[in-house]
Amino acid sequence: MKLIVDSGSTKADWIAIDDEGKILFTTQTLGLNPEILENDEIIKRLNDRFDILQNKKNATHLFFYGAGCGTDKMKQTLTEAFKSYFVNAEVSVEEDTYAAAYATTPRGEEAIVAILGTGSNCSYFDGVKLHQKVQSLGYIIMDDCSGNVFGKELIRKYYFNKMPQDLAVEFEKEYNVEPDFIKSKLYKEANPNAYLATFAKFLIQHKDHEFCRKIIFKGMKSFVKNYIKQFDNCKDIPVHFVGSIAFYLKDELQETFDKYELQLGNVLRRPIDGLIAYHVANKE
Repeated sequence: MKLIVDSGSTKADWIAIDDEGKILFTTQTLGLNPEILENDEIIKRLNDRFDILQNKKNATHLFFYGAGCGTDKMKQTLTEAFKSYFVNAEVSVEEDTYAAAYATTPRGEEAIVAILGTGSNCSYFDGVKLHQKVQSLGYIIMDDCSGNVFGKELIRKYYFNKMPQDLAVEFEKEYNVEPDFIKSKLYKEANPNAYLATFAKFLIQHKDHEFCRKIIFKGMKSFVKNYIKQFDNCKDIPVHFVGSIAFYLKDELQETFDKYELQLGNVLRRPIDGLIAYHVANKE
């Protein structure tokens, strides 16, 4: 049994397949980002899913692609946690951009591959390996154009009384905006980045409102300048995206790319289906 996992900070999609690619079960856990979770919490989240708990000794391979796995230290931390849990499995941990690369470049072609979900990332894929020029420092100071950054911006606009009244009324209906509630979510509970990203839904729902359009395009402009344009060949090859922000704001991405003369490639909400095809084809 092979387990394939695509994990963001908010959630992780799990698929178990046999050697022929037949799906044995699918499930979902909370996100397993080693940058913001201790090992005990990671194991707890695995135990919370019956299919994973019942099959932990049956797994022969675990292919994990996750947010927060961009450094050797974080990869090693998560690898050790998984090896202690899936005792009979060979464990491979890679950053989530590899999942995006394998899913969006089925023929292994050269491309820039980006993630716009709860967090954000961008790499050059040479057809085999990923190359990054900028190391992500996480949601507090990076993650341009991500769900958590958009959420932070909406909360700030609301509290600084910069949000138009019509939107503010809808915002109050949609979310608990009590200061103590927000501060508890941000400073006392796990996954504050995932909490912030929940507000991005509001931005997407009201994306045609001029106020929201300005926030969206400001974020996309920042992502292009800070992430995509770090690569000298960015105008010569397609830029593929994975993630809910990219998926639901595809039209806005296209508009931004047209302005910067960039090629928008494949845009997928989730890479998991492409990962199945990749691992079956490679017989790993």
